[in-house]
Amino acid sequence: MSNDEQTMTKEKVSELFQSKLGFSVKESKDLLEMLLEIVKSELEKGKEVKISGFGKWMIKSKRSRPGRNPHTGGKIEISARRVVTFHPSDKLRTAINGSLD
Repeated sequence: MSNDEQTMTKEKVSELFQSKLGFSVKESKDLLEMLLEIVKSELEKGKEVKISGFGKWMIKSKRSRPGRNPHTGGKIEISARRVVTFHPSDKLRTAINGSLD
């Protein structure tokens, strides 16, 4: 199975909304875009986004630090930045790890 077949895309999620919930193509796409925009907007404000039974996204600040250019081996300064992290809920973690049995 190729990576494309394994990857859940926005288009595939939208198609699932259509088939499972009976939404039209436009309603499905609009709903998904609205959900993603809400998550993005809250993260941009520095707020956490928690979906019970699924997980939590949050913003973490990283300080600048020394690093190396992998191509040249030269020293560089990696600038300070904010990154998005995701922590799965216990339910999600159990569901994923339960499939290994």
